[in-house]
Amino acid sequence: MYKASADTQLPTSIIGSLPRPSWFTENLGARSFLEAMVDTTYREQYEDTISAYLQAQNDAGIDICTDGDAHYDTQVAGLSWQTYAPNRMEGFSETKPQPSRYAVGAAAYPRGHILHDFLECKVMPRIVGPVGPGDLQYSAMWRAAQRMSDKPIKFGTITPELLAASVEDDYYSDPVERTMALSEALNQELNVLADAGCQSIQMEEPQIHMTPVRGKLFGKLGTDELVQIFNNTVKGLTKKTEVWCHTCWGNPSQQRIFEEIQSYQPTLHALNQVDADVLTFETCSSGPGDLKAIGEVITEKKIAIGVIDHHTLQVERPDQVAKLIREALKHIPAERLIISSDCGMGREGMTRRHANYKMIAMVQGTNIVRAELGLPVAKCRAQDQQFSLAAETAL
Repeated sequence: MYKASADTQLPTSIIGSLPRPSWFTENLGARSFLEAMVDTTYREQYEDTISAYLQAQNDAGIDICTDGDAHYDTQVAGLSWQTYAPNRMEGFSETKPQPSRYAVGAAAYPRGHILHDFLECKVMPRIVGPVGPGDLQYSAMWRAAQRMSDKPIKFGTITPELLAASVEDDYYSDPVERTMALSEALNQELNVLADAGCQSIQMEEPQIHMTPVRGKLFGKLGTDELVQIFNNTVKGLTKKTEVWCHTCWGNPSQQRIFEEIQSYQPTLHALNQVDADVLTFETCSSGPGDLKAIGEVITEKKIAIGVIDHHTLQVERPDQVAKLIREALKHIPAERLIISSDCGMGREGMTRRHANYKMIAMVQGTNIVRAELGLPVAKCRAQDQQFSLAAETAL
C-alpha cells in the first residue's frame, strides 16, 4: 500500500541512520526504550537528537524522513543495528553475552583489518528459549519521532536471517527453525507498528541478493527460501503500510565488504517476488550498471535508487546526482522512481556535517531533474542564500 510515497513525484528519502551527535552521550544499554525514556538525561538527549535529525532533513527538503536510528547505541562498526533486537526480545539470555562463533570463525578479515574489529565485537546474547517480540517497542520509538514532524517517518528493522546468523542457539534444533521463529516474532512487532500508524516500514538487508556471492545461508536457505522468510516476516503489512525492502552490499564502519563491485542481476527475479512496495538498490557506490536490468525485471514495484555513497566523505555534486537520476529514468518511469542514499550514514565514520550536505546535494540534484520534467521542486532551505551568515558582508 503506497502511503509515504503516494503523493510525490521523485520523492527523496534516506535509508535510515545518521551520525550520532557528539553531545548524545547516553546509551540505552540493557534498558528497554520506555525504561530509558524515564531517565531525564537520556530522554532530553534522545529527543534533542531526533529533533536535530528531522530539522536537518527538513532543511535539505527530504520528503520521507527517518529518525536517524537514534535508538542505536555507540558501538564499534554500528553493531547496535544487530545487537538492539536480541538484547530485548524474549527467548534470549539476559546475562553473559559471548562473542558469536558465526563472527569469530569468519576468516575473511584477519587481525590488522578494520573489519576484524567488527567481527571481534559481535558479542550477543544466546537463544535459550522460544523467541518473541519482547521489549522491542518499535511503535514507541516511531511515535517519538513522528510527533515532531508532519512528514512521514520511515522506520527500519533488521531481518530475521541476519539475527539468526549472528547468535548462538541453545534452544532450536535447526537454524531454519530459528530463523522462522525470529520471523514470526518480528512480524508480530511490525504489525503493532503498522497499526500504530507508521506509514512506511523498511526491512533491512534480506540476504536474497547475497546468495550468489556467499552461497546458501546455513547451507540451506537459498533465494527461494529467503523470499519465503521475507514474506512471512511482513505478512499482513502491505494492507496497512508501505513496505520497503532495502538491499545494499554492506556498510560496517562505512567500509565495503567485497573487493569487487557486485551485481544484483542474478537475483532480481527473486527480489521481485518479495511482498514489498519499494525495492532499494545501491547504485551510487556500486555504479549504475544494473539499472537497465532492474527496470526490465521490476515492472510494478517502486524502485529506490541510491544516489549518495555512504562509504565516503566526498559530498556528491548536484549535477552528479541529477546525471544518475537521468540514467535511471531511461529504464524506470518517474512515477515509480524514488531517490535515496545507498545505505545508512551513521555506521561509525561520517560526521553530521558530511551527512547533512550529502542530503542537501541529493535534493538539489533531484530538483534539477524535477524542473526538467516540469514537476514541483522541493523547498531546500539549506541552499537559500538569504540565510548565509555572510550575506550582509557580501552586500
